[in-house]
Amino acid sequence: MSKSSRIDNSRLAQWWRSVDHWTLGSVGLLIGFGYILMLAASPAVAQRIGASRDMFIFKQIVFLSVAALVMIYTSMLSIKTVRLLGILGSLIAIAATAFTLVHGIEIKGARRWIALPFMSVQPSEFLKPFFAIMTAWLLTQWKMRFYLPGILITFGFYGVILFLLKSQPDIGMLTVITAVLFTQLFINGLNLFWVFSALGGMVAAFVGAYMAFPHVRSRIERFIHPNVGDHYQIDIALRAFGNGGLMGRGPGEGRVKDLLPDAHADFVLAVAGEEFGMIICMLIILIFCFIVVRTLLKMIREENPFIILATSGLITGFGLQAFINMGSTLHLIPTKGMTLPFISYGGSSAISVALTIGLVLSLTRRRLQQPEFLEKQHSIQPFSKRSLVR
Repeated sequence: MSKSSRIDNSRLAQWWRSVDHWTLGSVGLLIGFGYILMLAASPAVAQRIGASRDMFIFKQIVFLSVAALVMIYTSMLSIKTVRLLGILGSLIAIAATAFTLVHGIEIKGARRWIALPFMSVQPSEFLKPFFAIMTAWLLTQWKMRFYLPGILITFGFYGVILFLLKSQPDIGMLTVITAVLFTQLFINGLNLFWVFSALGGMVAAFVGAYMAFPHVRSRIERFIHPNVGDHYQIDIALRAFGNGGLMGRGPGEGRVKDLLPDAHADFVLAVAGEEFGMIICMLIILIFCFIVVRTLLKMIREENPFIILATSGLITGFGLQAFINMGSTLHLIPTKGMTLPFISYGGSSAISVALTIGLVLSLTRRRLQQPEFLEKQHSIQPFSKRSLVR
């Protein structure tokens, strides 16, 4: 870095010096893969539904461009602003999710979307990052101020979200949000009795979902019994990985995009496997693992309980979403319609994930101490790393 850039005290320069460049660069790679795979997968899907060949490409370019701007802007926020954004965002997202039950668009038997002039929005996507922030604030307030029943308020909001997502229904999203809450409670020092009780409750909830929702029962039975039911999409996806081999068939040479209706969304990894091979798929998986592991390792050195809980919840939701998408495509878990962050087609998903990573980058930035302290340190060690704290 040049001397002039070091003395530049503009907001953008301060952000660049304090943000985690490795995580930022990794997200940039994912966005790059998103552009490439959309060019590969979406034209065939668009032609099959009678739309313009480049419709999904142009829309995804807009979505990812907006997502990149949202991520950068969010990563510049202060901790106080992040906290406020999480609380207000949670309330708005809960209200919008409730609105879908009344005036939402019904697709494949589920009401999860609100129609807008140029796109449809899935409000529950924004519950993941905002609820993680609000929960972290409530749990830390509960420990610091005993008169505020933060844990009871947390479970109250979770109960509302549980009811709304069950009514849509969206069991996959409910699973992710439940995992985020459980992770934060565990890190916050939840007693082992309640840990095992919560695990038992999650098992009971899955059994209940299996009994109550026919589409959940169908997916689980098809996963357990490969010879029963319709396995068309999974069979085609697995065949695509086999056809791609190690190096892939080459850009534009894949056939899975011509056969799967969601090749540009839920099964985009199968397109990557067929056209670019196992090496590129492994690289994508390693990038996701790197972002999650690097963020969690940074939390080991963190002392602020709000940052620890909020960041752990955010990165858990991010990593679990990626695992569910890739695990479904590879038939490691029952199929679930969930996007691959920054790579699958979808505006709500792209902006929601951008918010998640932007908040993670904001919370993990290196922050300067108070000016008085810096003046004392400057008189002793002008360039000491001690003036920077996590």
